[in-house]
Amino acid sequence: MEQIIERCAGLDVHKAVVVATVRVPDGHGGRAVHTETFSTTTVGLLALHDWVQAYGVTHIAMESTGVYWKPVYYALEDDFTLLLVNTRHVKTVPGRKTDVKDSEWLAQLLECGLLRGSFVPPPPIRDLRDLTRYRRKQVDERGREVQRLHQTLEEAGIKLATVATDVMGVSGRAMIEALVKGTTDPATLADLARGRLRRKLPALRDALRGQFRAHHAFLIGQILAKIDFLDDALVELTREIDHLLLPFEATLARLDTIPGVSRTTATVIVAETGGDMSRFPTAAHLCSWAGLCPGHNESAGKRRSGRRRKGNPYLCHALVESALAATRAKNTAVQAQYRRILRHAGHKKAAVATAHQILEIAFYIQRDPVEYVEHGADYFDKRRRAQAVRRHVQQLEALGYHVSLAEAA
Repeated sequence: MEQIIERCAGLDVHKAVVVATVRVPDGHGGRAVHTETFSTTTVGLLALHDWVQAYGVTHIAMESTGVYWKPVYYALEDDFTLLLVNTRHVKTVPGRKTDVKDSEWLAQLLECGLLRGSFVPPPPIRDLRDLTRYRRKQVDERGREVQRLHQTLEEAGIKLATVATDVMGVSGRAMIEALVKGTTDPATLADLARGRLRRKLPALRDALRGQFRAHHAFLIGQILAKIDFLDDALVELTREIDHLLLPFEATLARLDTIPGVSRTTATVIVAETGGDMSRFPTAAHLCSWAGLCPGHNESAGKRRSGRRRKGNPYLCHALVESALAATRAKNTAVQAQYRRILRHAGHKKAAVATAHQILEIAFYIQRDPVEYVEHGADYFDKRRRAQAVRRHVQQLEALGYHVSLAEAA
């Protein structure tokens, strides 16, 4: 294979050690290979830095092994060109598999220019990304606690969830806290309802009659305490995230104009993509990196599975949530996209396609400082006028009508 990089290194990273192999000229027209093993402590990583620097290495490749690659990457990123490689994209040679052979294979692939590095954002974006991902986990944990609350109430025969839309609303929370404090009279509990829920007082009295015991009170008290703790943690996380987002306020405001995209989703988009679209040549490259494109697997003229590959789960999750919200945004092109695909592909594929469209819009908003322009629900019909006319005629004929068309004056 043709040599592309003259002095390079491959790192096989583990929790406690990192095996490094450098490939450099041997002075006689050939290649010299040197391998050493270092610990992943700070002292060991500094020794690794000096060792590869002594050989004049310019490029280093390593596999993205869990979180173990991060301290290694951070120790070397200032002085070398680093390529973080997806483990699934690097296949070792047949035969014995050892840490030394893995590092040698990485170095050889890098030398020939056969590796493609993953996107690693700069430190400020890494900090923002850590916070947004942690906030996502805390939101999920809060949801699990609310589910445990529902289960405990059901076990005690309290059917509050069948009457109240939000058990953790003002009225629901007041009733649950009264239950925990020892109030079990259904009429007294139902009288704590506020707003429109007071119209359902008879149903509430029936729903609040159960077998609520001291055991349930203790368990629900613990659940409520954890929910309150998570609410406070989310407030603190959001405050810190907003502080890091100050340089991106203008971008967030423009992203917020996309149907279905809230500030939270806009924050995730900036944190996961880095806010700098120069790394992605086109919107299609960004959507492919995110894992929102159909798979392309073709052999002998036959197309196999079109399942999309695994991309960025945090970005995909936020975009699909926004896509589902956008399906309720009336008279918008995003809603029209969802309905257009829903007819022939089903709900799940339509939701992913809508998330793909939202990410495409976000690409242009971040690359070119412009706001979203709404084209209306008939945008796709205007683009495909002939197809739309034919489809509507076929639908009417299927219902038993004879259709003749004439252009309007």
